[in-house]
Amino acid sequence: MGLMKLLSKIVFFISVNLSCPLIAQVPTLVRVNPQHYFHQNLPKGNYSGLTWLGGNSYAVVSDKAERSGFFIFHIQLDSITGDIRNITSDGFRASSDGNHDEEGIAFLPKDSTIFISREADNSILEYDLHGQLTGRCLKAPSIFNGSTAQYGFEALTYNKKTHLFWTTSESTLRCDGAQANPQNQVCNRLRLQSFDENLQPQAECAYRMDSPKTKKNASNYAMGVPALTALNDGRLLVLEREFLVTQGKLGSFVINKIYCVNPNVGIPVSPDTALQSDSPYLAKTLIAEWKTTLSLFCQDLANYEGMCLGPQLANGSQVLVLCADSQNQYGGVLRDWFRTIVIR
Repeated sequence: MGLMKLLSKIVFFISVNLSCPLIAQVPTLVRVNPQHYFHQNLPKGNYSGLTWLGGNSYAVVSDKAERSGFFIFHIQLDSITGDIRNITSDGFRASSDGNHDEEGIAFLPKDSTIFISREADNSILEYDLHGQLTGRCLKAPSIFNGSTAQYGFEALTYNKKTHLFWTTSESTLRCDGAQANPQNQVCNRLRLQSFDENLQPQAECAYRMDSPKTKKNASNYAMGVPALTALNDGRLLVLEREFLVTQGKLGSFVINKIYCVNPNVGIPVSPDTALQSDSPYLAKTLIAEWKTTLSLFCQDLANYEGMCLGPQLANGSQVLVLCADSQNQYGGVLRDWFRTIVIR
């Protein structure tokens, strides 16, 4: 990328966020509400992302639905605690396209359209509210073609106050180094990429994940960022996820962490330069952390992959709504968990 082109993107990024406080107050945790599942109301799923449409309506994406598209769920929240009281489904909005491992989802209110990140073809496409493709997509920089098959576009968010989309690869791109695992104990290096409402790429910021907490051998292991949530003042919430499946399944666990970063005060990075240990990674503040497990006496294992803003409560606190991917309720043991987290 030429110097003038990079500078123009920095200028745009600053101008978009002039209305956002540069030194914003980091949100604080009010409560992590208990997780719930609603097997009598919802079909078995691989729910990997959700976005708030207003009221109690949410668009929810599944990474293994038969067709490309999304569900409409109605999620009823307690107006005082923000806890989930009930969830019902209003069916699936299908396109004519097959599912492409669809992971993240965002709502663009001004056009009444949905964007979905598709890991199989590493694209982010637009759908109308009937589930049909519009033919438009986010114009992702070519550097994201360097993502690996299982760690492409997953997280996706949009905020109508900042007028920006944000996404990232789930793990480190090939050009930026090794991907984290229990043996190498490295920290994933990610590129948080923004887009304007014309679907063009804007500023790109560097983000460094925590190193793996486990050093155990695993039957399956995943370490990455499955979800982002854009806040009204320009900050981002980043969901980190470490998921270890043991050989015998018992002892498997998921560790989730939510961090807050402020791209408004970050230094954008160039897609032409590989990320290094001394790259200008965004400073991050831990908001919440929890662990779920699978054992003889506890089967609350929940692979949380979706996160979005919900409504504000009566006292002004903000609800985050999260969904977990149960792999179609794998083995009859995993469940389609949902939970809320309240911040202020």
